[in-house]
Amino acid sequence: MSKSRNLALGTALLAVTAAPVLAERLGLGRAALPEEVSAWDLSVQPDGTGLRAGSGDVLTGEEVFAEKCASCHGEFAEGLDSWPVLAGGDGSLRDPRPVKTVGSYWPYLSTVFDYVHRSMPFGGAQTVTVDETYAITAFLLYSNGLVEDDFVLSNENFLEVQMPNAGGFYVDDRVTAEYPGFTVEPCMTACLPAAPHVTKRAAELKVTPTDPDGKPAGTLPSLTMAAVIEPAPAEAEATPVEAEPEPAAAVDPELVAAGEKVFKKCAACHKVGEGAKNAVGPMLNGVLGKPAASVEGFKYSAALTGAGAGGMVWDAATLDGYLADPKGFIPKNKMAFAGLKKPEDRAALIAYLSQFAP
Repeated sequence: MSKSRNLALGTALLAVTAAPVLAERLGLGRAALPEEVSAWDLSVQPDGTGLRAGSGDVLTGEEVFAEKCASCHGEFAEGLDSWPVLAGGDGSLRDPRPVKTVGSYWPYLSTVFDYVHRSMPFGGAQTVTVDETYAITAFLLYSNGLVEDDFVLSNENFLEVQMPNAGGFYVDDRVTAEYPGFTVEPCMTACLPAAPHVTKRAAELKVTPTDPDGKPAGTLPSLTMAAVIEPAPAEAEATPVEAEPEPAAAVDPELVAAGEKVFKKCAACHKVGEGAKNAVGPMLNGVLGKPAASVEGFKYSAALTGAGAGGMVWDAATLDGYLADPKGFIPKNKMAFAGLKKPEDRAALIAYLSQFAP
């Protein structure tokens, strides 16, 4: 008997003798207890299944977010560097470059809670407590203008929160709607209803170069691009005229001091005072009385640029309206902050900004 046949026979015998042993249960381990499964299962479903008991408010969430999340996502969830923006983007999903955030895109609040509690912060997953997760989620709702600053989120009111894009998703029906069209037998002969024929010529579609007399031509070696295309006369650019600043009135020092505290919510993006420069947002020295979108060197959104071109000037009234609801006052601008809901906070901030000369 050859060596190869001996090896094959030995392998077969080993398989036959080992099969009964491997088929028997080893008697090790036990079924996991429900509380053990619960300790490991962090998933939270859209219907609230899996939610832990707890609560967290917006202000606490702002503090926790600043400590554990802002280094990547910014103080106001505006995103830093290549880290994703979490707030804003309202109404942008149909744009060529949509801004997909918690407020504009995510359909279920449970996804926010699940992801934060399971995977955040980066490099420190599952170090955020249940109450801190509720607080961070509440802060993200506030940053997207979905709740007020005194909102408290808990397992009891969690399902009451409806996300703006909850109806923007649908079941993938391609298996029934599209796949049958790609699985039929391919046509190999006489597939067209008629013989191919020319329907349009390039000259008729105005994609063929022409001679100066209008007849189709190949190349125009005797002409240069400068001779064919005459530059349009340059139009004088309209120079925005800054409104004359109103005489400075005495401002309540206590109001200014209160505004300085409110400005802490703005300081991550905007700078004021001596040597202030543009940051995530434009510097705000001399903002009162200045035309919108007129700070040199800052790239504004098209919406704000259009407002400035239309003659909008930052006075107390326009600032108050913008600070109350940035997205509502000038739709599609790129400011991520949800706004200051309290009139006294807006008045204090405007008083504080009025102290800084251009």
